[in-house]
Amino acid sequence: MTLFPEYQSASRDLRVRPLHAQPLPRLTAAVDKGVEERYEVVIVGAGPAGLFLELLLARYGLSDDALLCIDSKPAAIKSGQADGLQPRTLEVLTTLGLANEILTQGCQMWEVAFWNPTRSSSGNSNMEAGGESAALDSIERTSIVMDCTTPARYTHEVTIHQGRIERILEDDLRIYSARGVVRSSKLISVSIVDETDDDFPVEAEIEHDGRRRKVRAKHLVGADGAHSTVRQAVGLKLQGETTDHLWGVVDCVVDTDFPDIRRRTAIHSSSGSVMVIPRELTNDAEYLTRLYIQIEETVLPEEDQVPVADAAEQKRDGTRRRRSDITLEDLFRQVERVFHPYQIRQKVDTDVDWWTVYQIGQRIADSFVRKDAKGTNRVFIVGDACHTHSPKAGQGMNVSMMDSYNLSWKLIHSLNGLSPGPDQNMPANPVLDTYHIERHNNARQLIDFDKRFSSMFSGKLVAGSGEDGSVGEGLTHEQFLDVFNTGNGFTTGCGIEYPENIVVQQIGANAQGPVVRNDYHTGCLRPGRRLLDTMVTREGSSALAVVELLGTILPKFPRGTIEPIVLHPLDSHSFVWQDLPPVLKACAEMRFHGRPFEGGYEAYGVDADRGASAVIRPDGYVGVVANLSDTGRIEEFLVRCLRTV
Repeated sequence: MTLFPEYQSASRDLRVRPLHAQPLPRLTAAVDKGVEERYEVVIVGAGPAGLFLELLLARYGLSDDALLCIDSKPAAIKSGQADGLQPRTLEVLTTLGLANEILTQGCQMWEVAFWNPTRSSSGNSNMEAGGESAALDSIERTSIVMDCTTPARYTHEVTIHQGRIERILEDDLRIYSARGVVRSSKLISVSIVDETDDDFPVEAEIEHDGRRRKVRAKHLVGADGAHSTVRQAVGLKLQGETTDHLWGVVDCVVDTDFPDIRRRTAIHSSSGSVMVIPRELTNDAEYLTRLYIQIEETVLPEEDQVPVADAAEQKRDGTRRRRSDITLEDLFRQVERVFHPYQIRQKVDTDVDWWTVYQIGQRIADSFVRKDAKGTNRVFIVGDACHTHSPKAGQGMNVSMMDSYNLSWKLIHSLNGLSPGPDQNMPANPVLDTYHIERHNNARQLIDFDKRFSSMFSGKLVAGSGEDGSVGEGLTHEQFLDVFNTGNGFTTGCGIEYPENIVVQQIGANAQGPVVRNDYHTGCLRPGRRLLDTMVTREGSSALAVVELLGTILPKFPRGTIEPIVLHPLDSHSFVWQDLPPVLKACAEMRFHGRPFEGGYEAYGVDADRGASAVIRPDGYVGVVANLSDTGRIEEFLVRCLRTV
């Protein structure tokens, strides 16, 4: 048999490997470590926020020589902690190619059930939770609503072990980092020392295996939780409530006749409140259930959680004793009272996967950044280090990861010299300044929503509902449901809107923009909101209006920083590339999309006859929207955000 020779390139092995992210272009010099241990970014904490930030920066191109992530724990968590991913977080993980295992093996929560005291027992709602009469009261289902009512790619949440989420992130990190997370490493101190090293002014002392060393960094990020060493070291203060609420949480396999045990369920009974969160199938072929149990009392916050307004000396020994006195049996007894007349208990021959009693208060740091003497952002805090709240809205891990998602692209643009440099009219880095502007505003909304939702979950209306600041009474299910529904866009992450700033440019009040509808919660293009994830097909047609953008404006910016995508409204399959401007084929041939299945123009609120152009930021949020012919507005916005070449 005749054998024919084969020819192949040296890079042929890359064709069978998983796709990996391409690094961003760099206009600045790489790190020269010199005699000191120096990094461009040091991340303290490898929970979801810190680990996600390390992964994003590594995917953007930061090497192990430039990026260090430490964590005080010896290994990744094996039980407990957060467990829920909201629709927006799922969208983000999908864009990174990290959502498959989560979507296929997690528990998808499509509906939320609400249970309240039966009409015959509602009159006993003021009884003591442990009283005999209260224990005999019944509950009934009052409604079932969709978990996500905001347009989204995924109209459901997913619950899955936080440890699995972290493992998925670490598996992907190994593609980009040989070192990964340095564990058993504790941050001892951190300070900004301007006078000794302008380029690496952040000094951190780290203890690893009993030995201490000092490292220098351009930037340091505290992702070290509610008791953040970073936050305390740089003098950032918490603001908010001066008392905490106690909560119990139990992960176990349950034996119950409660009909909604596999739905996310809010139970509001005269004996107290419980939130039911269905969990994933385990390798033991059992389905986990998480129970959040409200404990009817408030306690003083721990010393490193005291808000700045709470200046009085407070004794906390009693608080710690009270928390440690609560047993697993106490929690199950409270669950049984709340579920009455339904039976619920731990399944025989199974172990409780994890349980704890913790205290939580709604607090937010006064700032998410600390600058050096020249006004450059040097130390950042993300996640629980800068905001704490109750678990009821399922926001903790999601908001924390979105903090990192927002910070990552702004930080890498600054490090790589892709952001515009400072001048007499600009701060040191105006793009990096927007991290605090956007995420602090978002955290305030989270705290405000959580206060209202938590108060109503406890059977009390929001304080300040009357002119005299009094607390109303007579909570109805309709009021509770209204708060849930109106906050849905926020809790899912799909309705968040950032305020106008240098990377969010709104259309003027009297300007004629290309968006013909203003129901932005349905997905219409609006600066400051995320781009709705809609499905398109790839077809061809004329797109002459983009010639100016593709041929003249985009070449002014570093190659690889802007990805042009063209949508068109026509059905025709008869086009040939010779009918279109050559620049369109050269710049966007593989990102040239035809009529969406669901009508993308309608979804985005754009008139198909007029068209529109929009700049979408790396985090998926709309930066600016302009009429198709108004290329000057697009160029003006890009010049504000990116350096020209």
